[in-house]
Amino acid sequence: MIRVTLRDNQIDFDDHAFAFEEWPQWKPKMAFGQVPCLYDGGKPIVQSGAIMRHLARRYNLYGSPDEMDWVDQVYEQGKDVLTKLNQMIYREYEKKDEFIKTVLPEELGKLEKHIKGKQFFAGNKPSIADYSIFCLLEQIVALTPQSLDQFPALKSFHDSFAARPNLKHYLQSSEYKNRPFTGSGKL
Repeated sequence: MIRVTLRDNQIDFDDHAFAFEEWPQWKPKMAFGQVPCLYDGGKPIVQSGAIMRHLARRYNLYGSPDEMDWVDQVYEQGKDVLTKLNQMIYREYEKKDEFIKTVLPEELGKLEKHIKGKQFFAGNKPSIADYSIFCLLEQIVALTPQSLDQFPALKSFHDSFAARPNLKHYLQSSEYKNRPFTGSGKL
């Protein structure tokens, strides 16, 4: 999600992905012993949500003051669904078919209701809510390609967001295509 946001907004950054054997030397340098970490002006920022909110404040991806609460709510809903998806992938992969038949339709239905008739989840330009949901949908479509077929508004959102010129270029790059969504080896 962070890379997608940075690439789509043409925010320059150096991307350093650690090899497994490199991580032990870097872990103590991270505030909470984990990545991702974004350095902005030499200041390290860790935790995905904190990084996304930092980018939102710095690059006007939060919407208007009246939209910010809704942006946060949609962003958090995306995180909640991603948590369920990751739990299935890492702990209950044998229940994948059940997850696809029961959990996904319920969760996607909630999102469908809030994007119907709109280009973005809040306001008239992308916010971190849109990046959160777009990246979630990318993983869901990778898991089950027809998952959005019964949710036309979400499918339209996903397709039009993916067609944004900078994002389209990134999504077609080997940098994106060769990076797994999870470390599970399953997605």
